[in-house]
Amino acid sequence: MISVVIPVYNEQDNIAPLLEELMAVAQEHHISEIIYVDDGSTDNTFSILKSLRASHPYLRIIQHSVRAGQSASFLSGVRAAGNRLVVLMDGDGQNNPADIGLLYEAYRRHENNFNKVMVAGQRLSRKDVFLRRISSRIANKIRAAILHDNIRDTGCSLKLICRDDYLALPYFDHMHRFLPALLMRDNVEIATVGVSHRLRLKGASKYGFWNRAGVGIIDLIGVRWLLNRARLPNLEIKEII
Repeated sequence: MISVVIPVYNEQDNIAPLLEELMAVAQEHHISEIIYVDDGSTDNTFSILKSLRASHPYLRIIQHSVRAGQSASFLSGVRAAGNRLVVLMDGDGQNNPADIGLLYEAYRRHENNFNKVMVAGQRLSRKDVFLRRISSRIANKIRAAILHDNIRDTGCSLKLICRDDYLALPYFDHMHRFLPALLMRDNVEIATVGVSHRLRLKGASKYGFWNRAGVGIIDLIGVRWLLNRARLPNLEIKEII
């Protein structure tokens, strides 16, 4: 079964529509819980989530007392998840819940050939303003050149991952942008699948070029350092008696 983890910050107008879509998808794609992580919202996000819980049995709610960021929210949600497989996605409605089925199918195709697998969604056509598209394209090229993760679009939040593999990663703020490279360091096979991307119809984006560029450079240096000190490959370990 699958747990879906969705961080939200001030997304009051997107909660109910996205949850309805997710409930419909849950009937077809092995989803047994939908975990919303309210990252210290200051609007009605939390109260709306609470009001929907009685009528949506798959809904679980995690609340941060203060805003901690998307990586911290993903971590809180994955820690709370009760299933082995976890789907990560944004709460702004731009990820299409119907694409969860594509991720799951890709996972099933690869799981018999590899010990550990993560499936990363790759947006086929971004529905964002020009500045966000071009800045993301430049950032992806720089990241791929430095980390050699062979991922075209690591900024797509829609991913399917095994809970234990995620929790084994070293945590740091903004780590969600580097999940493929970090998982490859732990000998996880990365599969990709093309997914759709939708216009944001309500609310405002919390990210822009300037609030990502500075930390992105520092993070790249840190992740490159981690990759240079990769863990040992899979070993068969025996105690000699």
